Amino acid sequence: MAKTEAKISGRTRGRTAARLAAAAVAAALVGTGASAFAADSPTPPGTFAKASVKAAAKKAVAARSGAARHGAARADGDPNGAYPVFPLRGVDRAGNEFAYLPDFEGGFSSRMQMDEGQGGVKNAAQVDNDADGVPDGTWKWDTKGNMTFEPLDNLTTVPVGGGWNIYNTLLSPGNLGGAQGGDLLGRDSSGTLWLYLGYGNGKLTSRYKVGGGWGQYTALAGNGDLTGDGKPDIVARGADGTLWLYKGTGNYRAPFEPRVKIGGGWNIYNALVSTGDVDLDGKTDLVARDAAGALWLYRGTGGAKAPYKPRVKIGTGGWNTYRLLF
Repeated sequence: MAKTEAKISGRTRGRTAARLAAAAVAAALVGTGASAFAADSPTPPGTFAKASVKAAAKKAVAARSGAARHGAARADGDPNGAYPVFPLRGVDRAGNEFAYLPDFEGGFSSRMQMDEGQGGVKNAAQVDNDADGVPDGTWKWDTKGNMTFEPLDNLTTVPVGGGWNIYNTLLSPGNLGGAQGGDLLGRDSSGTLWLYLGYGNGKLTSRYKVGGGWGQYTALAGNGDLTGDGKPDIVARGADGTLWLYKGTGNYRAPFEPRVKIGGGWNIYNALVSTGDVDLDGKTDLVARDAAGALWLYRGTGGAKAPYKPRVKIGTGGWNTYRLLF
């Protein structure tokens, strides 16, 4: 009886801590004047909205660390850079960009407008440049092949360079090379995967060849550690709907171990996105959108043998309004 009561008490404390953390995030946003929890935020796109999103992410990471001490999140420490808390961001067909913050219940809050006039953006990837689990900016590549870096704390866009249309996929799963800044993966039309190491300021090194054969995949996703070793991993979906895990090594010369099969049936989704830890339990999750526009959450387990729990619907429809999710 005493053991059962202790377990119930621990879970109750964890849930209470999570609720208090959610309130802290909301209070932080109110303090900045932002309205991330309003369905159609009046906050004008630009510095204010972006800074508010970053502030909320910081509060979420801090609250998760506190909850861990009460049994709600990781009890073995909380290496935040390995389990980032990023908003889910989407660009609609009119070129408006919105952000959805984790709601501490395993889903996302109402949207907040981040930007407009994004019709020329071909792809984007959020990045954590100082390993604190919070997004610092976004790499965006346009239809002309030009790459820029947009910091979240100001409107000073950093030009990265041109020629990025040689890639059909862009992905920033975290720090793959062992330094502090987040890195970038690009897959070209021949199916070769390339790695660019980040300097931490939006700039990138020259590319390193990861290897060929990646053209067999219809989707790549990842942001943070899936296997509990603190190194970022990615998942890849084959044309037959099979999902594969590529475990990170921490070595930029050979950043991934041989693939491990997760399971089949993933072709029911038209988008796979990882924003890190959605439910704030200290494990990296995966978000999937189906053909009907519903959103599903696959909670991470922290284990390589079965990295995801069974799916949970977190959005009933309407998510097909976004031509791009990242």
